Amino acid sequence: MTAPTFDRFVAIDWSGAKGARHKGIAVGLCEAGRDAPRLIAAPDGIWSRRAVADWLIAAADEAPTLFGFDFSFAPPLIGRGSYLPGETVPDEGPAFWAYVDGLCDDVDLGAASLLEIHHRRHFYFGKADGAKAAFMHNRVCEAHYNAGGGGKPSTVYDAIGAAQVAKASFAGMRLLHHVHPAVPIWPFEPIVGAGSMIVEIYTSIAARAAGRPKGRSKMRDMDMLNAALSALDCTAYQGETPDDHGADALVTAVWMRRAANDMALWHPSALTEKIARTEGWTFGIF
Repeated sequence: MTAPTFDRFVAIDWSGAKGARHKGIAVGLCEAGRDAPRLIAAPDGIWSRRAVADWLIAAADEAPTLFGFDFSFAPPLIGRGSYLPGETVPDEGPAFWAYVDGLCDDVDLGAASLLEIHHRRHFYFGKADGAKAAFMHNRVCEAHYNAGGGGKPSTVYDAIGAAQVAKASFAGMRLLHHVHPAVPIWPFEPIVGAGSMIVEIYTSIAARAAGRPKGRSKMRDMDMLNAALSALDCTAYQGETPDDHGADALVTAVWMRRAANDMALWHPSALTEKIARTEGWTFGIF
């Protein structure tokens, strides 16, 4: 077996915030080789989720590109038998993305209404919902990562606080539905030998690989950023000092450039066909 080959590597720091433009979205790109990454400017100054989808589809046609998004591509299913137990919903990733997109009419591919209205009882918003522990369900890849010492990732059912990933993930599923016809999404679809592909990423994995201490992944100045890039055998970044989101996207794109050659990351030991169809997997967890 050989690893898939790509000419470019793109990491998107994502946002599930309400509204039509999102300062939390950043798009970092690097070419094959050792050259420094760069940030891709939004068409209108600040990225919208729809603009990301349109840009991705066009970029995927230009050159074989590995795209990484930092949100959960599906909720847990293996341990509970359903994404939303007690509800009639699809039980495989692409069909569930279509369900989420059809249910939500939030602006700019948002999905807050799914959490706040359509399936409210499945999400934790505070003490009034009862014990938080009752909502802390994780996917197989997340449990696998935690068991290996990586730490406990957030669950898509926790909708409270700055660290929650729920809104971002369900908004991301709407984006996946729109780009899926144009670009394969791993591992819901098999590895392609050539061409573009989308994977789920966890920016903290890239930061740890770049030498950032556990729990201190954020890079808030150029020295921190370039030290991380150097640890990944990359030349120094020459642009203006990016914000946290931009720094995460830059370093993660460079990490993806290295990680894409590691066959073990494309064939994790715990990834089964059923998990691949239903929950997906975070690239970088092996």
